[in-house]
Amino acid sequence: MTEALILPRIVPLLHRSAKAADAVTARVRLAVEALVAPGGRIDRHRLDAEQHAAHGLAWCAAYAETLRQVALWAERLEAAGALGEAEALPAQLLAFEYVSQMAGGLPMNQGEMFRPTDLGVSTDDLAPLLAELRPGASQAVKTRIVALLEGVSGRASLEASGLDETLEAIRDQFTDFSRTRVAPFAQGWHLRDELIPLSLLDELAGLGVFGLTLPEHWGGAGLGKTAMCVVSEALSRGWIAAGSLGTRSEIAAELILAHGTEDQKARLLPGIASGAIIPTAVFTEPDTGSDLGALRTRAERSGGAWKVFGAKTWITHAARADLMTLLVRTEPGTKDHRGLSMLLAAKPRGTDAEPFPAPGMSGGEIGVIGYRGMKEYDIAFDGFEVPEADLLGGQTGKGFSQLMATFESAR
Repeated sequence: MTEALILPRIVPLLHRSAKAADAVTARVRLAVEALVAPGGRIDRHRLDAEQHAAHGLAWCAAYAETLRQVALWAERLEAAGALGEAEALPAQLLAFEYVSQMAGGLPMNQGEMFRPTDLGVSTDDLAPLLAELRPGASQAVKTRIVALLEGVSGRASLEASGLDETLEAIRDQFTDFSRTRVAPFAQGWHLRDELIPLSLLDELAGLGVFGLTLPEHWGGAGLGKTAMCVVSEALSRGWIAAGSLGTRSEIAAELILAHGTEDQKARLLPGIASGAIIPTAVFTEPDTGSDLGALRTRAERSGGAWKVFGAKTWITHAARADLMTLLVRTEPGTKDHRGLSMLLAAKPRGTDAEPFPAPGMSGGEIGVIGYRGMKEYDIAFDGFEVPEADLLGGQTGKGFSQLMATFESAR
């Protein structure tokens, strides 16, 4: 009965799905180029005005690449005689969902949908493919996937990663930690709406989570970006709040390592590596979202410090953090990314009773139930002071380029 749930010739169908997604992406790219680069060169003002379309192109490309990698993964398993029900069912469901969204609309966030047809891009050629894939998205298939995942332990083919021995050992270690030290308690932390426990932070610090990619010279493990992905995934299986912790340290450490002064590196990197300093990324704003070039939170020089005024939102682990990588506008006459600077802003670690004890700073928790524990915060700044020595690299107007270089390195 269960074999009937698996579409025949699933691997060729997955490859066809990837090619179809590539074709739609190519058409979307041409449409976006016509909007933002009519002369063959990107016009920055046009790109600013057409961010929705450019964002949609990025999502289409990500969907196409995901489908390609799933097809290659299934092909490798089939060649090894290891493509079974537990592998084929999720693959066929993913293919249907991704192709279906490319045909009808990609949900880029809770309130923003990208439809290729809005750019005049036809997706009619996806209809026959969706008809073939549709049986793989039935309720019977979904029910069977849930049953298989409940007994997934020991399924080497489903868990095959292509990682080397070191990374496999790291994955096994953190998967076990997540299963025994995180998952049994996560629901209680969630229901009580508590901040992530300090004891868990201490345990993760002891395991080296916060210094995975930092060079050994600064107290880190000197591992690559893949190690961070492996650890984040393993911890997220127990609780998304645990899985998100290391990534904030990764962003801060990369910023300081690549762009910080020698004093900033010496003061902050060892503490980040050891877990004594927990960072958080403070970029997004209420009215501009992640459109970094339009940020309005400002910092003004006052004596030997910067005074920060404005608001930020969706700040993860903000209460527990000791350090904010804080993107602000330091050049008031600017209206784009060229007036932005990055501050390495220290703050007292908060508690459930008083999440933001620092002067000139207050926070209101955004009530997103799925993010309890790590908690997302609105933060209001009204004269919050940051010493002038904590301007990243000692340079104003470089914050956007510093951050983009960090993101590119992570990618």
